[in-house]
Amino acid sequence: MISCVILVILLCSSVFSQDDEGPYKGKFIGKLNSYHHQVSGDVYAVDKYTLLLTSFNYDGNGADTFFWAGAANRPGPQGFIVPDSRGKTNVLDRYFNKDFTLVLPEKKKITDIKWFAIYDIWSQNTFGDIYIPEEFEPPVAQKVSQLTGKTNSISTISIEILDAKQIKLIGFTYDGKAKDAYFWVGVGAQPVSKGFKVPDEYGYLDSLKAYKNKTIILEIPGDLTIFNIDWFSIFDHDTNTNLGSIIIPEALNVPPSLVKVTPQKDDLPNCMQLHKNFQVSWEIFGPAITIQLAGMVDENEYLAFGISGSKEQSQMIGADVAVAYINGYQGFVTDYNIIALTPCVKVLGQYKGVCKDSVLGGQENNQLNTAVRENGINIITYRRSLISSDESDKEFPLEGSIYIVWAIGKLDENNEPAFHDVYPKTNISVELNPKEPKKSCYAFTRSEREVGEPWSKGQIFDKTIRVFTSTIGPSGAKKGYQAITGHTSTALAWYINGLLAPEIWLRRGLTYVFKVNGGNDPHSPEYYHPLIITDDPHGGYDRLTDVAQSKVRVLAGVEYSRRGRPRPTASGRLCVSKHKSNHDRRLDDDFESFKKFNRSLEWSCETGDPGTLEFTPNSTWPDIVYYNSFTQANMGWKIRVIDSFNQRVSSSANFYTVNFCVLCLSILLNYFFVIE
Repeated sequence: MISCVILVILLCSSVFSQDDEGPYKGKFIGKLNSYHHQVSGDVYAVDKYTLLLTSFNYDGNGADTFFWAGAANRPGPQGFIVPDSRGKTNVLDRYFNKDFTLVLPEKKKITDIKWFAIYDIWSQNTFGDIYIPEEFEPPVAQKVSQLTGKTNSISTISIEILDAKQIKLIGFTYDGKAKDAYFWVGVGAQPVSKGFKVPDEYGYLDSLKAYKNKTIILEIPGDLTIFNIDWFSIFDHDTNTNLGSIIIPEALNVPPSLVKVTPQKDDLPNCMQLHKNFQVSWEIFGPAITIQLAGMVDENEYLAFGISGSKEQSQMIGADVAVAYINGYQGFVTDYNIIALTPCVKVLGQYKGVCKDSVLGGQENNQLNTAVRENGINIITYRRSLISSDESDKEFPLEGSIYIVWAIGKLDENNEPAFHDVYPKTNISVELNPKEPKKSCYAFTRSEREVGEPWSKGQIFDKTIRVFTSTIGPSGAKKGYQAITGHTSTALAWYINGLLAPEIWLRRGLTYVFKVNGGNDPHSPEYYHPLIITDDPHGGYDRLTDVAQSKVRVLAGVEYSRRGRPRPTASGRLCVSKHKSNHDRRLDDDFESFKKFNRSLEWSCETGDPGTLEFTPNSTWPDIVYYNSFTQANMGWKIRVIDSFNQRVSSSANFYTVNFCVLCLSILLNYFFVIE
């Protein structure tokens, strides 16, 4: 009985002994036995295939030395080479206090070997070794009890603890009707309001949406792990009610997390976590507020934060926002006003869209303090007055709470904010001047979410097609327009014969017609898109300066007034595809293909006639030109101009050819437009 108790204590201590020395590393196997050449180090089992060596030392003076493992009773020639940390089977170099993982070759498992050694084949000497205990169980994902709630239809088929930071809900269902419910973790005998909010599977901290029999993976936030929480819950903060929960078993033998935790120290008294990858800190002193934006973003991405355009909700339209980014070693924090959900355009002499205050006749009132990029995190600090002299700026109140807005997106080719990829869907309010400082921020974690394969790129290669039908629709997320073109995207893109921004092949000497259905109301900043063809891959000709326009060759779709001002010639009624009212466009990447994405959209067409763009490519045309919008950049794509369809230039294997089906679709669409 005593020996059994001792064994249990030793096993438990082997799982948790490293917690006192730093992050969880896996199941501790033991210390290397050292015989020669200063070999030393600790060995852990990361999973059933992987060993972790920490503080490993070897002087590198062996003649023919390798990492070596086998199933014989002791190290000897009957073994096999374990590739080094780079996956190589070279003779070992010198190691000094190194940490690294080794993966057993050919899918061999730790339970298939009896020992691991540093072994010299030439002399058949063992410089250091460790024996794998009998009935050793390496860390693996662990199934725990099901999640079943008494209300809100909460249930799961099962729950798995994948590693020290990841929880997998299999077949998760929740009706989404609780007002203020979140994934929630904490310590204690049962779930209570004091705990930590867990971001959803996309990193958002919004109140939970509905789920129906969905499998999702959640990441425990910051530097927390499964070992320092006692329960996981769906908790409604509006009613202070635990809607459903599980107790986390103790001493779980799970793999360590591969998620990299990066602490972010802020010196300002208040901090609010907006998203897994975005946090804002602030301090009010005198008549000014100092704000720090910190976000784990790519080098070509921006962070946007500001005051809502509405006093009753978080609203982008009418918002006063700062757009912050780092270009090389220089930081920027530019003052913007959001008049419409589109890049800034000139509509009948007035600018509308997401426009700089300076363009709208206002002032740039954000004063940049510091901007630094560390460990993939942009940290930008700026100051502005609580009450600005600029009428377009909103007041930062000292009393009460205000609604805010935020977003993360990519910068376009002009370092202007393109359509944001990450943004909240719920209302967010904050008290800027609380009696006691409030902090809800935690360390950043980096784990690459798999977006999946991009949608297949559309291609129209058919010598029988002379008429193309162009409509507009959502640009998709990272799998859509961005993947097709490599450009940043706006909210909308051209759909040609039902395909999202396809590459089109045209022959010189033939006459072609585009039926243009991009909107004909010049008062609309969002839905006025005459079609043009130029040698500029981005488009948005009307947005360019006179100097920039002079460098673009316009091939079709533009005429000039007596004063030399460009005017579009091909605008028509609006035919647009939109997301259904219950769909969240932030989840566009969940669609496996463009076909499935397209089927989820609702299509509508205004009364009236399409515009007509008729043109004949000739010998002066470049081999590659681009169809785009006259008013907005990055909506269209490439036209290849060839001399003969028999001399087709090879293209990517990801393209698919649209022949007879596209012709049929074009005929049907044109027929529909006629009878409309």
